Amino acid sequence: MPLSPEIRSRILSFQRNEITEYHIYSRLAELVPSAENRAVLRKIAEDEKRHYEIWKALSGENVQPDRWAVFRYTWISRILGFTFGVKLMERGEGDAQENYGELVGTVEQAEQLRHEENQHEQTLIGLLDEELLRYAGSIVLGLNDALVELTGALAGFTLALQNTRLIALTGLITGVAAALSMAASEYLSTRSEGGGRSPLRASLYTGTAYIVTVFLLILPYLLLDNFYLCLGLTLLVAMLVIAAFNFYISIAKDEPFRRRFGEMAGLSFGVAAFSFLLGYLIRTLLGVEV
Repeated sequence: MPLSPEIRSRILSFQRNEITEYHIYSRLAELVPSAENRAVLRKIAEDEKRHYEIWKALSGENVQPDRWAVFRYTWISRILGFTFGVKLMERGEGDAQENYGELVGTVEQAEQLRHEENQHEQTLIGLLDEELLRYAGSIVLGLNDALVELTGALAGFTLALQNTRLIALTGLITGVAAALSMAASEYLSTRSEGGGRSPLRASLYTGTAYIVTVFLLILPYLLLDNFYLCLGLTLLVAMLVIAAFNFYISIAKDEPFRRRFGEMAGLSFGVAAFSFLLGYLIRTLLGVEV
């Protein structure tokens, strides 16, 4: 049956999407070190190529992949992990899967392809195993503790000390000491729990996440002289760190963004507000002038 111009245009769009994802999965399969992950990614790539050929048989045309999308998602996967890159790409293509459903009853193969896109492919993606996500709990521990403790400490130091260099020095000493303490605690906790995770790697992820967060939060006090402006920028940095990390986890582990973001932001800024008031009260009661 001849295809209408509208259906033909959609099929060509589906073709381009499938051949683009084929190239992305094929490239990722060459990059990952794990043989199991390579096999999964190659299987998904083969499915995408097969889907492309089905649509091509209907349109009768060859379609070139979206080179920018191939480049973009390949590098996102290299930098942030292949699981994140793959799931971000699939989430962005969710509308295409819904459009497959609109062709059911018009194009014979549409129902089969929609089913495979929605079910089989997600099952395969669920088989991917990545170290970064296995230690996500350790990263959350380091990030969350640094955000809650240091934003609170810096808020208190800001009002009590009112000197950006002193605040930075005090915050840095506090942050490094706390990072070492958290890393040691995570090492002992992971070793006692078992479960196949390396205690050393868990402690390194926790400590590194803590140290990086400490540096980002203290950075305004190292660059500027107005301590109130520094505090405002520190709180903004904290908000951005919370948003970026929770966006990553929401994509990579299919967890809700808003609830996690609200919990972390509420804890961090609640402690910061309390510490700011505490610093004011202590400074007033003791009559300390720096």
